[in-house]
Amino acid sequence: MSSDTDAVDASEDPVGYFLDDMTYHGKTDRTREYYERVLREFESFLDSGARPVGLGEATHRDCMAYVHGLRDEQSDSTVATYASYLHRFYAYMNQVGTFEENPMALVMEEMDETIDTDPQRREIPIPAMRSFVQDIDHPMERAVVVTLLKTGMRAGELCNLDVRDLHLSECAVTAGTAIRPQLEERPDSLFVSAEPARGAVVNGEERTASNKRKRDTTIPVDAELGDVLERWLAVRPDPRSTAEPLFTSTSGDWGKRLTPDMVHHVVERHARDRGWYQDGGDAAQNVTPHYFRHFFTTHLRDRTGDRGIVKYLRGDVAQDVIDTYTHEWGDRVRTVYDEHVYDIC
Repeated sequence: MSSDTDAVDASEDPVGYFLDDMTYHGKTDRTREYYERVLREFESFLDSGARPVGLGEATHRDCMAYVHGLRDEQSDSTVATYASYLHRFYAYMNQVGTFEENPMALVMEEMDETIDTDPQRREIPIPAMRSFVQDIDHPMERAVVVTLLKTGMRAGELCNLDVRDLHLSECAVTAGTAIRPQLEERPDSLFVSAEPARGAVVNGEERTASNKRKRDTTIPVDAELGDVLERWLAVRPDPRSTAEPLFTSTSGDWGKRLTPDMVHHVVERHARDRGWYQDGGDAAQNVTPHYFRHFFTTHLRDRTGDRGIVKYLRGDVAQDVIDTYTHEWGDRVRTVYDEHVYDIC
């Protein structure tokens, strides 16, 4: 139950109160930024009308007018996404007792637009993506992008990688470094564990992101990715954590493990330079870390014709499914991967 002090703060700045509570519930900075942009825009819309009103006094007609205005500039999926943000905001503020009702409830019932959960994404051919990668000079940023493109892993999974999760057979930088037992007989591989969860302590360090895999996955590292990772490790700042994170910050958070927000900012900055990212764009337009997962899935599946191996590499295959295969499954994955993975540098 909210205290009196909390109620006053919520009344003075409902959006700020809601965003703080999102943080307490474990939402990422990136998610907060999306909500804040939409909610502050709606707040300005209400204040600039012929009958200025506050967020707590807005009616369903005010909300309908805002949503209607979006339709001239945004795709149907984006309109639906923005509406869902407002709906969640009002539902929460009503639940905690700050607002008396949720004016978005009726709007949501009347809307025709829906969020596209499987958008037709921008299609980027391999030569164009190769040119994109070649323009990235920073060793850490190039290593991050190439790892995402070559493995299909999520940004959070990349951030959770420790040096022990990498086995490079011919790397002077990592020579003598302890690796996971699962990699001892798997040279030139990355191990992506299903274990890490946000807030859990793994390898002596509390994690800020969760791995969403159904099972542990061993992903081949081809010569191209191996070279990129070795160049990065040769200049990687000394990490702050004894867990020896594979990817660390080279900016104000020098030596700190990368976070998904940091990865998003890296990709967004380079995508903007290419015209592949714009404010307000949706998944069909913008190139993000998750787009690289889509790129990996599409191109490797088309090249191999083997959905099973691609699903395994993505972490979408449960342990009991893998157990039905022969003991040569790992060798089969490497053979297929090495024969068909695209060159990207």
